[in-house]
Amino acid sequence: MTLTETLINSIDKQGMQKLLRGFYRQIEEGVEISKSFPKLYSANQVTSIVLSGLGGSAIGGDLVRSYIADEIKVPFLINRNYTLPKFVDSNTLVIISSYSGNTEETIASYKEAKKRKAKILCITSGGEVLNFANKQKDPVILIPGGLPPRAALGYSFFPLLFALGKMGFINVKKKDVAETISLLKLNSSIYGNIASDKNIALQLASMLKNSLPIIFSSSDKFDVVNLRWRGQINENAKMMAYGNVFPELNHNEIVGWESIPQIMQQSSIFILRDEEDNSRIQSRMDITQNILQPFAGNVTEVFSEGSSLLARIFSLIHLGDWVSFYLAMMHKVDPTPVTKIDYLKSELSKIQ
Repeated sequence: MTLTETLINSIDKQGMQKLLRGFYRQIEEGVEISKSFPKLYSANQVTSIVLSGLGGSAIGGDLVRSYIADEIKVPFLINRNYTLPKFVDSNTLVIISSYSGNTEETIASYKEAKKRKAKILCITSGGEVLNFANKQKDPVILIPGGLPPRAALGYSFFPLLFALGKMGFINVKKKDVAETISLLKLNSSIYGNIASDKNIALQLASMLKNSLPIIFSSSDKFDVVNLRWRGQINENAKMMAYGNVFPELNHNEIVGWESIPQIMQQSSIFILRDEEDNSRIQSRMDITQNILQPFAGNVTEVFSEGSSLLARIFSLIHLGDWVSFYLAMMHKVDPTPVTKIDYLKSELSKIQ
């Protein structure tokens, strides 16, 4: 199938492409939001951080956690559940992240955090979370609403990053943020051009169209990028996607490719790579590629771009978002609606 702008517009009825083209502007807005924060806590009051959220509302916090892991001096956990870990107490900063403000698991953990007398910071666009926070007089980072949560990553990542900086947990490198914005602005002009021979997003999507995507990456800074790729392929393209990380996959998964060759040959492995991956991890990636090449349909390396870690992380995120978009176009499915998730929420709402 040959993609044309007319065909894309007929499939993408709710405008996901427009959101991808303007993602760098969302980062700029996220930076602006950080200039008008409510009164926040001080890092010396906090011994641990827990961010509660699900799906698109969790991924921003998970990326922050991964990005700052080498700098932050207190444990930082992502909680994708109704309940909180036992250690949460009055010295814990619990970040309630719900884009809609109505995520039932997050609301449940919010109420539990209040019972534990934890310090609360909310990131939301409204809903029950905002109403409850206002009643409790908890600080809120209010972000623009009306988007699919997975398409609001700039709002969920950058205000949180700057909030942690303001509280004294980290130092935000503003020049790295500026580089990230510039790089994504450039890349969006390339990835959004279906006629460009430099459009690697379209090329990668073509490789994945009729196969099972399997995403590999390192486990330290790019594990969440790996998760993002899979989630975006799931929700935007309505396709299954699987992933694993180095070095763990070298201790089990590489053996599992030997059987059921008719299925393995329908798989496409993408190895997400970064120039600062641990040298031993890079060697593992090279050797693993040679081991799995005969079994998989194809094995492709996908490299990050940029100078700073932040830019390199977001270069791969933005690329993956565009790959999932083009996969949706190739399968003629509107990337925005997630009807099965909506149905599940509707059915759950009937159960008290």
